[in-house]
Amino acid sequence: MHILRSYLLVPLYFFASMVIAQTTNSQTTIYYGGDILTMAGENPDYAEALVEADGKILFVGSLEEAKKQAGDDYSEVDLKGKTLLPGLIDGHAHFSNFATQAIGVNLLPSPDGKADNIPSMIEELRAWNTPENRKLTGWIFGMGFDDSVIDEKRFPTKEDLDKVTTEFPIMIIHISGHFAVVNSKGLEELGITSETEDPEGGIIRHMQGSNEPNGVLEELAAIPNMMVALMPATPEAAQRFFDAGQEMALSYGYTTAQEGRTMQNADQLMSLAEAGKLKLDVVSYVDYIMADKYLSTDWYSKTYNNHFRFGGMKLTLDGSPQGRTAWRTQPYLLPPDGAAKDYSGYPAIPNDEEVTDIYRKALQNNWQTLTHANGDAAMDQMIRTLKPLLQEYGNEDRRFVLIHGQYVREDQLEDFSEMRVIGSLFPLHTFYWGDWHKQIIGDSLGNKISPMRTALNKGMKVTIHSDAPVALPNLMRVVWTAVDRTSRSGAVIGEKERLTPYEAIKAITAWSGYQHFEEDKKGTLEKGKLADMVILDQNPLKVDPENIKDILVLETIKEGKSVYKREQSLY
Repeated sequence: MHILRSYLLVPLYFFASMVIAQTTNSQTTIYYGGDILTMAGENPDYAEALVEADGKILFVGSLEEAKKQAGDDYSEVDLKGKTLLPGLIDGHAHFSNFATQAIGVNLLPSPDGKADNIPSMIEELRAWNTPENRKLTGWIFGMGFDDSVIDEKRFPTKEDLDKVTTEFPIMIIHISGHFAVVNSKGLEELGITSETEDPEGGIIRHMQGSNEPNGVLEELAAIPNMMVALMPATPEAAQRFFDAGQEMALSYGYTTAQEGRTMQNADQLMSLAEAGKLKLDVVSYVDYIMADKYLSTDWYSKTYNNHFRFGGMKLTLDGSPQGRTAWRTQPYLLPPDGAAKDYSGYPAIPNDEEVTDIYRKALQNNWQTLTHANGDAAMDQMIRTLKPLLQEYGNEDRRFVLIHGQYVREDQLEDFSEMRVIGSLFPLHTFYWGDWHKQIIGDSLGNKISPMRTALNKGMKVTIHSDAPVALPNLMRVVWTAVDRTSRSGAVIGEKERLTPYEAIKAITAWSGYQHFEEDKKGTLEKGKLADMVILDQNPLKVDPENIKDILVLETIKEGKSVYKREQSLY
């Protein structure tokens, strides 16, 4: 499968030189000969050897003792100086949409794609426009365009996409996942005309001086329609989607993936699990409008059934900061096209009483809840609605999670710490949009996006995430951004908010395991835990921080079974 990324070739000697005993009936394996980083404890802890048996970790310690513990019949894996870590657990992502990124049109700008301007987007869309590809959903589709980075510094419109074709519908999705652009045929397919009103929590943009839609859809005008354009049209197409997305996740070291906002795709995920198709664990958080339907099933559980479970509920309170739909208490310095000078974004749910009712139901049912909030006004809404309810219903081990929190204020971090809210923050923004944030909200505030160090200092438990397919699900790049906090231009975005490499790895292993109520089974290499592991070509604690982003996953191991090995050609 072609992952949307280009790498150099890695010699085959790593896998060719692994010493694996050919013992047909053996279910025990000793790993040794490299950096076995357990991720247990506050400081780096290395072991000489690890013993895996029947999908679990039997022993971690010296090689001599490992051989005693393994018994007479075991295999050996010589790591040849490579690094063994716990399997990676993204703090927040959208697993179901990995496939769209893997097989749709790659509209990411450099360094992850070629779409650095609108003409290059048009060419990429034209090249993908084949009968075979259109059969997947009936649409031409792609992901990742970024108006803050491309040369034109604007959204494409239907007029731009009509240059690809007016015969077939096109939908392209913004890198934030909060906007879509469709061509004229796409507007026709969706039934959007000059008379269509904006939905609550969304905007249909129009041609200047006219009510005619220009093809750009924001938030809840876009997100429900994405399911129309991206839904596989046949069982064969659905299988191709799933295979591509799962392979992408495994290639980046995921042993547990999160589906961070499950909607109509819930039934598909359950069906995949029932069919035994999942090679990694997938924990799904159901959009609040569908929570009653799905969280009343047996799939809502702390344990997995065929590698799948519902973990709780997802609530979205605002939009995208880089897309300038995040809800702020202060106006954006550069409002979007057509917006007033005092524009400060907008809420997804304007009525506090409705938000309170949603949280109340979650607490009454003990549903763990992830709350998407990027702007400080959205986080004010979260605090004023949730905080009194936690006092009313009790807050014993709820593990509610703030997702993203880009523009969180220091006083809000104090509130979240008091509320025991876990902060799954998003330092990937420092590279991809750090320069843009400083333009749209100012230099001093821009340096405070994803304030990881301050959150830790306030006593919050934290994780980090990719939000893929907003970006590639490359967790080594996520770690690098949390450590380096360097923008596209080379500027340091909030030097004092940097994590150490060890802390950043903890945030996608042990700390993320805790966020998902799985710290007893995952996140560290310790006796009794699942043998969920990943082999990296370099140790992220020993390379120059600048080089963490280039570390490659060589093998992904789920419960002792190898589920991914990097081939000679690295896509």
